[in-house]
Amino acid sequence: MLKDFRSFLMRGNILDLAVAVVIGGAFGAIVTSFVKDILMPPIGLLLGKVDFANLFIDLSGGGYTTLAAAQEAGAATLNYGVFLNTIINFVIVAFAIFMLLRGVERARKKEVPAPAPAPATKECPYCITQIAIKATRCPNCTSQL
Repeated sequence: MLKDFRSFLMRGNILDLAVAVVIGGAFGAIVTSFVKDILMPPIGLLLGKVDFANLFIDLSGGGYTTLAAAQEAGAATLNYGVFLNTIINFVIVAFAIFMLLRGVERARKKEVPAPAPAPATKECPYCITQIAIKATRCPNCTSQL
């Protein structure tokens, strides 16, 4: 049973999946940092110095000025700014995956050669002339095929 399990783990598909998960997690962290640290600050500046990560609705009525203060106090909040950041992360990751798959499909189409057409003729084994594939007798030497 241990041998079967090891052979299952060593299949190409399982190893490819493991590598994809690790790289996908790292890519997700890069995109999250890109959105949080590079993309959203200029957008927030253009929209009147808004920090999207700090946009929230205080459900407890405590009048907290920052999300960190509300969370520290244990107040119930709707964190729609964090949600917007997450949506932007998703869109960027989905677009990157779309572009990657599109490139793979284009490369795959170029690599696959067109199938060879079925032969229309065959060679007579007696006189070595080309005859129709459906022929049962050679028209040159009249041999039975």
